[in-house]
Amino acid sequence: MIEMSQKTDGLIIKTVMLAGRIMIESGADMARVDDTLKRIARNAGIKDPKIFETTTGITMSIPDRHEAQVEPINKRTIDLEKVARVNDASRAFQNKQLSLPNFYLKLIAIDVSAPFFAFYWQLMAAALVSATLVIMYGASWRDFLPTALVGALGYTCFYFINSRYKIRFVSEFLAALLIGFSAVMLVRFNLGYSVDRIIIGALMPLVPGVPLTNAVRDLLAGHILSGMARAMEAILTACALGLGIAFILKFM
Repeated sequence: MIEMSQKTDGLIIKTVMLAGRIMIESGADMARVDDTLKRIARNAGIKDPKIFETTTGITMSIPDRHEAQVEPINKRTIDLEKVARVNDASRAFQNKQLSLPNFYLKLIAIDVSAPFFAFYWQLMAAALVSATLVIMYGASWRDFLPTALVGALGYTCFYFINSRYKIRFVSEFLAALLIGFSAVMLVRFNLGYSVDRIIIGALMPLVPGVPLTNAVRDLLAGHILSGMARAMEAILTACALGLGIAFILKFM
């Protein structure tokens, strides 16, 4: 009986940690993560679970039992599809539609095979967002297509550098360099009208809006450590973008 209890406790912790890792890596705010993980633990039979989450790791222990684990978080992105799927699976577990082992297997499947938009769809979205926002900011229609092109080039640079080298903030800096250079050259060859507005529009797909929003939500919810970490990450990303543009405008 003791061995079975230990195995069950271990599975509960593994399930909770996996759900938390998926949600944090996918950009969920800490209030949502905390609520989901505690709900999973309580529905699994743990009356008072001890769970501590940050943007870089999760710690969980079961009171009065010799089970505790730490799960590191090594990457963070925005994938709200995974967050929604983890929430749906946790609700199914709460409603007894999934057993604990099946819930754990479901989370593994979500982590491995949850669908994500192909690169060409992301590229089209980046171009469309850039071009429409530059018009909203008061630019001439002459800047619509140049901004779409520059935004697509910048996002392509960001995507491939970020996916291959895994060095934070370098991809944003190099993408900003390419955006600034492309905008300047298009205007010099009379293919664009306003360098400033083309740059502003093309930068919009790279602006860390979701991390900044989550930072504010975390701070308001009392998750001070996570809120400050996310705010600093968003600020450093914005600084990398700004430095790339400043470098181009300074020397061109």
